[in-house]
Amino acid sequence: MKILVIGAGAWGTALAVSASLKTVSGQAAHEVSLWARNAALVEAVQSTRQNQRYLPGITLASGLQMLGGSDASLEAALVGQDLIVIATPIAGVRSVFQRLQQARVRVPVAWLSKGFEAPLAAVAGTAPAALPGVGLLVHEILAQVAPDLLAGVLSGPSFAREVAAGQPTALVAASEHADVRAALVDAFHSDTLRVYASDDIVGVEVGGAVKNVLAIATGFCDGLKLGLNARAALITRGLAEMSRLGVALGAQNETFTGLSGLGDLVLTATGDLSRNRQVGLLLAQGQTLAQAVASLGHVAEGAYCARTVVQRAQALGIEMPISEAVVALLDGEVTPVQAVASLMERHATVEQG
Repeated sequence: MKILVIGAGAWGTALAVSASLKTVSGQAAHEVSLWARNAALVEAVQSTRQNQRYLPGITLASGLQMLGGSDASLEAALVGQDLIVIATPIAGVRSVFQRLQQARVRVPVAWLSKGFEAPLAAVAGTAPAALPGVGLLVHEILAQVAPDLLAGVLSGPSFAREVAAGQPTALVAASEHADVRAALVDAFHSDTLRVYASDDIVGVEVGGAVKNVLAIATGFCDGLKLGLNARAALITRGLAEMSRLGVALGAQNETFTGLSGLGDLVLTATGDLSRNRQVGLLLAQGQTLAQAVASLGHVAEGAYCARTVVQRAQALGIEMPISEAVVALLDGEVTPVQAVASLMERHATVEQG
């Protein structure tokens, strides 16, 4: 299989590395190319065989080809591929979809991006006619700008460094198209990376988006040294928030007890490789959001989509008090101590999903 990964951040690089190392009967199973717009990054990776900026210390296999350096080079890279994987941040997905639609791509497409797109009304002064001013999940963006693509999402509990190093990992490939699910399993399922198939694309996407917001909450809970009891409560009640929003958007409830729900939430909320958790820890130390993000040097999607998560929930009449507290904290409206107090002072109620 010929695989093109668009976006050479940590996660895109890691999956490209993993696919390039997959073998069948002692031979490379795939021809893998990694594409990036940044010419300096492309040149550096080509010369050093490492992505020092995003995934230092991991050497790319000789068969993994580094492409790009300009927007124009993407069209050439699309030719002859069997699978295209979009590994850009959520903000870049819309433009990539548009280019794939214009190129009349007919092979399976998958995205790795997790989160809600910022409302277009806030970004460009316009908004989708059907959902004015509302931030969208990736499958909703797809329906708007590239409805002809056969596409799905690859998600689940995974740190890029561990996948690139060949440590055991399990992911979920979700799509309404069986051919897309099969292509993702064929591309990435290996001795170290297990890929499960699902048709619940909404549930997998909501899990991947909301867990980043909840990881920020858990990070500042741990940063304040509130204890393991508080951490367990945040994760458990956070999972309930995630499930409520997902079901309201059309997801299957059982998806949230699986890899892309509970699994991804536990990893991102407790693992020290989590950028979103690190944001929460830094906020607890008194840093501003801008300072925390600058010190990380990488995108922490939860910091950008938290407000949109809450907006979508409010539009549906869904209560998400933990997520709302995170937004207030990120906006500087409350301190971490005040945010925790606001949650603990809520009226007692019956536990439910």
